[in-house]
Amino acid sequence: MVNHCHGARVDRLFATLGSVSALIAVAAGAFGAHALRARLAPDLLAVFETGARYQMYHALGLLAVAWIASRSPSPLAAWAGWLFLLGTLLFSGSLYALALSGIRIFGAITPLGGARVHGGMDLPRAGRAPHVGNLSRIAPRLSPLPRPRAPEPA
Repeated sequence: MVNHCHGARVDRLFATLGSVSALIAVAAGAFGAHALRARLAPDLLAVFETGARYQMYHALGLLAVAWIASRSPSPLAAWAGWLFLLGTLLFSGSLYALALSGIRIFGAITPLGGARVHGGMDLPRAGRAPHVGNLSRIAPRLSPLPRPRAPEPA
């Protein structure tokens, strides 16, 4: 089965992105363990190592999305993959930036990445649920932002 997303095979795209992300995670982990151990404070080294560890988890998630996309063509698989990718960039990227720069504000970006990864985890499951018709119906439930409330009568 071929699942197309703007002309590219989604399963191969996310398998490639997941593999590259895993490679970068291993390289970052080795870099942290060897080159940064003597250069970073222990708390910042722990932050860097957390970024590398979670990048590997997210890379495995991308590989799972590729597998799901190869078995079940669905636009939700593509959305899940892009959410995993965006989540990885925001989550691990902000931890790397925090550890290497010491600028604590980067830590405020990390939860935004985590929310995107959670969305990526939920979409493939939602695509198999019989009561879910399309992404627009489930997207509000995945948003980390509160839903707008109707004005209360005065």
